[in-house]
Amino acid sequence: MRHLELHILQSFPVSCLNRDDLNSPKTAIFGGVQRARVSSQCWKRAVREMAQEELPSLFKGQRGRLIVEPLKIALQKEGLDEKKAVEVAKEISDYLAKYDGEAETKSRVLRVKTAYFTTQAEIDKLATAYKEKGDVKKAIKEIKPEDLKDAADISLFGRMVASDHTLTLEGASMFSHALSTHKVDNEIDYFSTVEDFPNVDAGAAMTGTLEFNSATYYRFAALNFDMLFDKDHLASLNSNERKEVVKAFVKATIQAVPVARKNSMNGNVLPNYVLCVIRKKGHPVQLINAFEEPIFNKNGIVKKSVTALEEEYNTLKTSWELSSEAEIKMPKNKMSELLVEVGKHVN
Repeated sequence: MRHLELHILQSFPVSCLNRDDLNSPKTAIFGGVQRARVSSQCWKRAVREMAQEELPSLFKGQRGRLIVEPLKIALQKEGLDEKKAVEVAKEISDYLAKYDGEAETKSRVLRVKTAYFTTQAEIDKLATAYKEKGDVKKAIKEIKPEDLKDAADISLFGRMVASDHTLTLEGASMFSHALSTHKVDNEIDYFSTVEDFPNVDAGAAMTGTLEFNSATYYRFAALNFDMLFDKDHLASLNSNERKEVVKAFVKATIQAVPVARKNSMNGNVLPNYVLCVIRKKGHPVQLINAFEEPIFNKNGIVKKSVTALEEEYNTLKTSWELSSEAEIKMPKNKMSELLVEVGKHVN
């Protein structure tokens, strides 16, 4: 498998990048101690949003449950009256992701039970196909991979359609959960809101607590070039479009940051270290075991983390005889130089 690997070290200040069901920063046990953790799905969301900003013409994927209304509008544009358009939109939605009749009965919301990943181009194609075929299942069978050529995000991150395996697409990208390179204990921030309206005995208008941590994370992502450009994914793109998709993905993966509590605990920092590896065969290899023994240093974590990462990488290269087409590091290289080098390996 031809693929690209990204190994990233990134130090964050006081923040809560990804919360659990108790509003606490997520954690995991690794190497016998608690680590700060950010789930892969959380970081992928941030990457997808930034990639859409970088290359909006090819990252038009939209995911959610409210697909009935866009389908209705598209069907009306094809000449169906509103009543018929709603009926057909519900039928298509039910096939794709199970229509939620209970939600309509209780709150008059037209939605499906399972989030569906699609694009406006696919919705329009479904409407056109229904007008031509007059049958929902036949219309859905008309959807082809080339109809998603403006949705590189679907090819990168994949989608699951239980009702029709032909619409299911395995994502070409792979993400690990980000883990701190060192032991982390969540801390508690006690805060109060001052009462601005005059009253001698008013006291605080509100008091509360929030959990946070600060950590240096190891992040890992990989991209399967062979899959991304096969006939089920983005084979219909030309060479330049393929390069732009990969560059947008790489840049977003390196720079995107989850936005939880961005107004009160802003964590927008750039990575301290990036190692980009491109291989023509084999499978992606994480370097997380560089930190199985947690880093400890009273004078900072990043430098020791970089040293440990490079030592692990060199050990694996030597002992397992791993080969690569390219190795690009930041900040040794600029972002623009890294992207140019990556582009050279995209056909």
